[in-house]
Amino acid sequence: RYVNGHAKKHYEDAQIPMTNHKKTEKQEKVQHTVCMDCSSYSTYCYRCDDFVVNDTKLGLVQKVREHLQNLENSAFTSDRHRKRKLLENSSLNSKLLKVNGSTTALCATGLRNLGNTCFMNAILQSLSNIQQFCCYFKELPAVELRNGKTAGRRTYHTRSQGDNNVSLVEEFRKTLCALWQGSQTAFSPESLFYVVWKIMPNFRGYQQQDAHEFMRYLLDHLHLELQGGFNGVSRSVILQENSSLSASNKCCINGASTVVTAIFGGILQNEVNCLICGTESRKFDPFLDLSLDIPSQFRNKRTKNQENGPMCTLRDCLRSFTDLEELDETELYMCHKCKKKQKSTKKFWIQKLPKVLCLHLKRFHWTAYLRNKVDTYVEFPLRGLDMKCYLLEPENSGPESCLYDLAAVVVHHGSGVGSGHYTAYAAHEGRWFHFNDSTVTLTDEETVVKAKAYILFYVERQAKSGSDKL
Repeated sequence: RYVNGHAKKHYEDAQIPMTNHKKTEKQEKVQHTVCMDCSSYSTYCYRCDDFVVNDTKLGLVQKVREHLQNLENSAFTSDRHRKRKLLENSSLNSKLLKVNGSTTALCATGLRNLGNTCFMNAILQSLSNIQQFCCYFKELPAVELRNGKTAGRRTYHTRSQGDNNVSLVEEFRKTLCALWQGSQTAFSPESLFYVVWKIMPNFRGYQQQDAHEFMRYLLDHLHLELQGGFNGVSRSVILQENSSLSASNKCCINGASTVVTAIFGGILQNEVNCLICGTESRKFDPFLDLSLDIPSQFRNKRTKNQENGPMCTLRDCLRSFTDLEELDETELYMCHKCKKKQKSTKKFWIQKLPKVLCLHLKRFHWTAYLRNKVDTYVEFPLRGLDMKCYLLEPENSGPESCLYDLAAVVVHHGSGVGSGHYTAYAAHEGRWFHFNDSTVTLTDEETVVKAKAYILFYVERQAKSGSDKL
């Protein structure tokens, strides 16, 4: 409804005033342009910028659904789907043939939208393509939650169940296992979403949610649950037994280290200086991601090809985050030497870089009454993001230890935080894919770099592979 833009174009065309037909004010108010997803039969209204859950008095929406279902069941339609699938597979295979010289079939699996759950799907697809993180969960043994009368039976979670014995780690593991196995075109993360509803009340309901907020809640809850018991063995012990995640790479947040902190955990040094007496205060803060402002001078530049003014780059956002900043009157620092709140400066240094650097661009900001979106294009590198100049002690790092390569990008399409649509681009075995809920398509680097990134996932470069730097 936003990405391909076909239905949206019909909506925009319908907004052109009809000169030949005069309408009363009352008639004008009730005109809503809707589109229907032919797979899930969900109905979406562009004027309301939301899904439609009710129907007309004559039940017209349901009639359209029944008509589509009849078409779906007809022999003509199934034959057409079969031919179209063969055509799509052949075109994809021809693309893959050019890439690696073989006719490997597309094995990517999409995630079904359960009703405005694109925010969750985009994050799950991104995390599934961070190999070290994903492999850890996929290799965990399954946890059996069923006992007594339900033992041995397959249980399907529904959101009306009163069962409190749920495991986010287990459902997250199952979802990751379902992706990239190639046995189905789309997987329904119903059980995982049920657990999300149980343990994260903020995400209950079917309204659009913020993908970054969901990612933080997800990682925090996975981290907390991983510290708990696991078949009588602490999961942090299992982490310690994993040789690829050594103790030197861990960053503890809220207790023991887990795979979450071992992969995403870094440490910031927050340096505050009193401008009156010069007293310096240093504090070390662990982080799982960095939230970067888009500098105000770039906020009017919407597209990559727009010529007015310089292009905003990821380096501009990182520099804005780490540069020396004078705190305003509302953020006066309590100086222990002066014994009162004083004007001061603040500066961030990165004391320890994580294995996976997650960068969140602050595209949503509050004005007096509304939360608006900053739609500025930010240029970002696919390879060789050099973080050395933001380190507290760059001399202690190796020549290539500060280089990062892009693994995934989450994009928000639309205007508002409570509306719009999320998709993700991610690299898998050298190829880039676009994940749009149930639909997964092969794409190229040129398309990825044009995306208006919201969340970027950069993976620490392991082997020496060129000197392409930001």
